[in-house]
Formats: sequence, C-alpha cells, structure tokens
Amino acid sequence: MAVPKQKRSRSRTHHKRAKIYKAFSVPVSVCPNCGAPKLPHRVCLNCGHYGKKQVFEVAE
Repeated sequence: MAVPKQKRSRSRTHHKRAKIYKAFSVPVSVCPNCGAPKLPHRVCLNCGHYGKKQVFEVAE
C-alpha cells in the first residue's frame, strides 16, 4: 500500500483545494417575468414569481 513519505504542508493542501472549489460555479438563470437574474428552481426575489405564478407580493 502506498504511504506518503512526508506530511503535506498546509499551503500545498489549500492550494490544491482552491482549484477544486473554483471548478464549481453557481448557475444563474433569468426570470421570465421581469428578466432579473435568479437561481434556478427558486422564486424570483425581484418580482415574486415562480414560473408563471405569483407566489408572494414584493414590498416596493
């Protein structure tokens, strides 16, 4: 079984993990009602619509 000869330093570990976390980006879609950017499968916080339905009233 392979065993590392020396301990990996913190900077090497963080440097490697930073590249892994960078690969995942947050998907953004456009609200069909108002055109504002929103997260997919969630209510638009700008207008309160989810799909074609008004889910809640937005205080302006």
